[in-house]
Amino acid sequence: MGFGRFLVFRSVNTLVVLFFTLLVTVLILGPSIDTIVVRGVEQEVRGEIVQNRALVSGFNDPRDLQAFIDGQVQVRLSSLGLNDPFFSPVRIANLMFKIMTLDFGQSFYLRSYEGSSNVKVIILEALPRTILLFSTATIITAFLGISIGAMVAKKAGSLFDRLISTFAVVSFSFPLWWVGMLMILAFAYTFPIFPARATPLIPPSDPGYILSLLYHMTLPLITIVLISFGGWAYVVRNLMIGTLQEDYITVARAKGVPESKVLYGHALRSAAPPIITIIALSLSGSLGGAIITEAVFDWPGIGRLYFAAISVLDLPVIVGLTYILTLVFLLSIFIADILYAYFDPRVKVG
Repeated sequence: MGFGRFLVFRSVNTLVVLFFTLLVTVLILGPSIDTIVVRGVEQEVRGEIVQNRALVSGFNDPRDLQAFIDGQVQVRLSSLGLNDPFFSPVRIANLMFKIMTLDFGQSFYLRSYEGSSNVKVIILEALPRTILLFSTATIITAFLGISIGAMVAKKAGSLFDRLISTFAVVSFSFPLWWVGMLMILAFAYTFPIFPARATPLIPPSDPGYILSLLYHMTLPLITIVLISFGGWAYVVRNLMIGTLQEDYITVARAKGVPESKVLYGHALRSAAPPIITIIALSLSGSLGGAIITEAVFDWPGIGRLYFAAISVLDLPVIVGLTYILTLVFLLSIFIADILYAYFDPRVKVG
């Protein structure tokens, strides 16, 4: 299979998986999602009527105004086909189209910084902050883990190897939220270097917001990297040790190829496919596990938003975040497959 055909195949496969994942979600959460859509229409109609002061002033009795609003809501629901049974094909198709186009309706309780109740606005406001934190942490962790793991593989059995292996086991034994609390206690209270809360106190419209956000991000970023890079180094070490024992590595060394080129140009490239898979899964997995991490550090991302939505049972936000996280996970796997095919020629012809 050529790389072009492989790319098309994986693209179609990703879309099919996303479609059926969304379909199952819609069928399971049917009644709840139906309530979300109907309530969103009600809020939309009510907002349009209330903003029309000339129309509202024509009603002397509030009950007449409410009756008019209810009538307009029914007209709107009928025009959208929302009066049909939920499990009718038209209703399901309409709902799936709305969700896939990021039309999640209106939030029941949560609001954006500018006061909007639109779920898409709320999610898109928080998503970049989560991507900023966890993608930066993943890049730094991968760089440190791959670099240290390659050096350790070259010196397998040495004191440095044993220290890194021990650190990997110990660091992976501690939950991130517990280490996060210790880091806050140490560097926000005992030694007040960083703020205890990772949420900047100034609004996003302030010119200094970006610098403030980066400063507040430092402590959770250090914590995530500290917990993760040892395990990365250990995994890369084990992959590289097996690769360094291959015949072509021995031949390269016998030809006088510099050790750095043997290590990073030959061995590391051969071990790249599984490492790329680990990177993709780590990034998508870290986004999925962002709820606890962001709740501990009070980082204003989708993890904290998810926690807040679950706390108040804000279904529109929960459904929207579930779809976004599923989409991010599938895109991560898709990118990993493409890079895997690039580094491993056997995928292209298999």
